[in-house]
This record gives sequence, structure tokens and C-alpha cells, in this order.
Amino acid sequence: MDLSNSSNSNYDTFKDRLSPGWIGGRQVDNSDRQYRTFRDNVATLVLLSSSHIILSALYFRFSKSITSLLRISDVSQIPFSAVFSLLMLIGLHGCSAIKILLILSINYGISKRLGGRSMAPFVMWFFNMGMLFMNELYDGYKFGAIHPALESLDRMRGFYPRWNVGFNITMLRLVSFSMDYYWACQNTKATESVSPADEKERVKTSHGLDEYSLINYFAYAIYPPLYIAGPIMSFNNFMWQMRRPVDMRFRSTLIYLLRFVGCLMTMELILHYMYVVAIKDTNAWWGGTPAEISLVGFWNLVIVWLKLLIPWRFFRLWALADGVDAPENMVRCVANNYSILGFWRSWHRSYNIWLTRYLYVPLGGMDRRITSTLLVFTFVALWHDLSFKLLAWGWLVSLFIIPELTARYLVPASKFGDRPWYRHVAAIGGVFNLLMLMIANLIGFVVGLEGMKHMAAELFGTLRGKKRCEEGSIEDAEDNFLYIVVIML
Repeated sequence: MDLSNSSNSNYDTFKDRLSPGWIGGRQVDNSDRQYRTFRDNVATLVLLSSSHIILSALYFRFSKSITSLLRISDVSQIPFSAVFSLLMLIGLHGCSAIKILLILSINYGISKRLGGRSMAPFVMWFFNMGMLFMNELYDGYKFGAIHPALESLDRMRGFYPRWNVGFNITMLRLVSFSMDYYWACQNTKATESVSPADEKERVKTSHGLDEYSLINYFAYAIYPPLYIAGPIMSFNNFMWQMRRPVDMRFRSTLIYLLRFVGCLMTMELILHYMYVVAIKDTNAWWGGTPAEISLVGFWNLVIVWLKLLIPWRFFRLWALADGVDAPENMVRCVANNYSILGFWRSWHRSYNIWLTRYLYVPLGGMDRRITSTLLVFTFVALWHDLSFKLLAWGWLVSLFIIPELTARYLVPASKFGDRPWYRHVAAIGGVFNLLMLMIANLIGFVVGLEGMKHMAAELFGTLRGKKRCEEGSIEDAEDNFLYIVVIML
């Protein structure tokens, strides 16, 4: 917190990045563009979600009364969801909604045309990966580039013009539909009488081929609560919940709301009292102790965790209020991870489920563990952003998984777990994993490769006495470094 005080010598370096706050008379570090987009639009999102939930409930009651008169047992939310999704899409992206609907239609056509043929997955993956690269290359495309007479359509941008930035999430749903339909075409067993008992069963249990219709596809691909940022649901899971809704207890949803508010307020307190994002972006840690510099990195990772957790929980809360139980993305605190494999199962969990079902297992899974893991994390890096720092992050994560896999093979818990020394060996491995996770994620999502080099130079430069020799002895510098190691452990 000393680095964030106005009395700090580096304060003038980052003060222009701060905004007026509302807690304790302090300013707020609202400089992270990704979280700022959510934070500045919370009121609009609350209004949109409330409108959707109320209208959805009214539609359900009206449909239920009509179907009871007509003696029809099923009440489907799909027609309402499809219409609301279309209106929301136009409101968000303006005329760019045409581009999204065109991509969705082409993907649907490819899936239905190829059905269960062996070439279907390859064509589908080629198309969807190609669209990600093309969207990035042509910056969402311009109508004016097609013909000057269409240039006026580019000015009808909607509330969120950069549709291509968030299309990565939509692409996952397109792949899910295509692959679920492909497997359904190959599955000759009847599913109408099957009632999946849990989320895992809903994901892998196919529907009858009639359920993979155009209206169901559109309702799923642009389902309002999950469209902007997820969590990610498979098509099978979504349709099972549309057909046979999960029992939602009001008390559980209310508790989830209170937990969300608690996370939101925690983030507000951090942003008001620790300006670590602004300090990181301006390299304003000159003269800091090793502990202070390392904590700038650590709290940036905490903010990365919170800035993802809060929107994901908001949109999941919206889905829960609408009767859809989407997967929880963050199931562990960022600082409560000692296994790299366990970390990725609990960080963006719905994405992990998606990767396992549609990429890891088809690539060979456990039979080709290292190769599959490398390819999966390469895809994850490219899917996030077509940049070298994220590609480096993906390869680093794959590299850091190897020691854990080797240790589990050489010293399995099933064989040595009851030995007195095992817990100490596991603790050393856990510390190593924590350090590797911090390094990889600082490079991928916080400071990048160059920033990590600069941070390391500041830390280890201090150890060598090159930065702070005028402030104390070499022994003091070594004590500070040992203190930072203790904090990281």
C-alpha cells in the first residue's frame, strides 16, 4: 500500500491513470480496460438482465396457461429466448449482427450437411479457427469494404461495436453444437426416455436429431445470460435444461447473489487502496523493496482472478435466475492452488470441461498426455489472443506440467502416501508449482515477457546490491529477498 500512497516518489508516474473513487475519499484504479468495460456498465447489465428475467417469467406463465388449455404438456422457453437473443444481438452490435448471424448460419449448414461423416470434425474445426483468424485480420470486417454504398451500415455500431473481440466465446458454442450433432448422428441409441441425473451426464447424453434444429441452435449460441462472456455450456447440457429444467432453490440463488456482491465489494476495496494495475502498467516500482515489487505482481494476479470471477458470476447468476444452471467457472481462490493440473481444472472450469470434451480427448487424452496437453494449451493461447506473450504462456504452462506428471509417476500417492516423508516432498512440489504458476500467468496476463524480465531485474538486482546499496547493507538486501521468498511460499 505504500507504493499506492500520494507520498510515494513514483506517485506522479501513475496518478493520471486513476479515476475519482467513492470509498474513503480515495481515487480508484480503474485502468484495466477489460474490467473497466464491465464496471462502467454494471447498471446497464443489471437493467438488461432484470428485463430478460421478468419477461422470461411472464412468457413462461402465459405459455403454461395456453398449453394447459390446449392440453399440451411441454412448455418451451426456446421461442422467447431466440427472439430476445436476436433483439439483444442487434442492440449490442448494430448492423454487425448480420455478420454474426451469417457465420452462425454457415456453421449450421456445414454441420447439418456433413452430419456424422468422418470428415465433419476437420471441416468444422477448420472453418471456426479460420473465422477467428479472419475476424482478427479484418478487424470485424467493414461493410464499406464491400461497397461504398454500404458504408452507412458501419456507423450503426450498437452499444458494443467490437463484436469480433467477444466472438471467441461464441465460437466455442458453435464447435459444441457441431461436435454434439456429429456424435448424435453416430449414436443410434434412443435418448428420449433418458433423464440425465447431473451435469456430467447432461453434457455427454445426446438428443434425438430433431432437437438439433435451427431455432434451438440460435437460442443456444446467443443465449442472453451467457452470450457476452460465458460460462460455457455444451449444446447437449443447454437443451436438456430447456426440456427438463433443473430444480432451482430460491435460497441457493439468493446466497449466490450475496457471494457475488461480496466479491464485487472486495474488488472495489482493492482498486481503491492498492493501485497495482497502474503501477504495473507504468513500471512505477522503482526504489521498492523486493517484497513490495513481488507483491505488485502477486496482487495483479489477484486482480486478474477477480476481474474474471466477477463478470462470470454475474452472468451465471443471471442464468440461474432464468432457471439455467451453468457451470461455475472459478471454484478455488487463486492463492489456494498447489497443483498445476488442479489449477486448470478450477480456473475457468467451464472452458476446461469444453477443452476436455472437444479437444483433449479427441486428440488422444491420457494415451498421448504430453502431446495433447501441448496442443491444447497452444490452442488456448491462440484462442485468447493472437500474440506471442500468450503463445509463450501456453508453452510455459505445458512445460511446467511435465515435472508434476513425472513426480506423480515416480512417487505416486497411492504407493507412498502413508510414508512420513511424503507430505514434505509434496509440499516442496507444491511450492515449485506455485512459483511456476505465478511466472507463467505474470507473463501471459499481467506484464508480458519484457515486463517479467524488468521485474526480475528489479528483484534480483536488489539481491546483488545494485539497486539499494545506498539504503542498507548487502545483508539487509538478502533479508529482504528471503522475506519475498517466504511471501511467495
